[in-house]
Amino acid sequence: MAKISKEDNNYVYYWVGKNIKKYRKQKGLTQKELAEQCSYTENFIGDLENDTFKTCSLNTLYYISKQLGIHMKDLFDELEEDKKKSDNK
Repeated sequence: MAKISKEDNNYVYYWVGKNIKKYRKQKGLTQKELAEQCSYTENFIGDLENDTFKTCSLNTLYYISKQLGIHMKDLFDELEEDKKKSDNK
């Protein structure tokens, strides 16, 4: 899928999803394992991580961040590889 533009209203979902995936993988969890820890479905975690831009509550993001052992604000950080691309422009 094409990268989403910063001007798109769904831009924040792009970052959040990519960060959930990044931290989940760093912790060595599958989508299924994270879903089970959070009492969500594997499909829900997959939807958050991909570019379908489904909405979710702040409470959901807070709970996921706790299961990943990170601060919720970390889910909103720009990814390093995209920062480098922006810095080189």
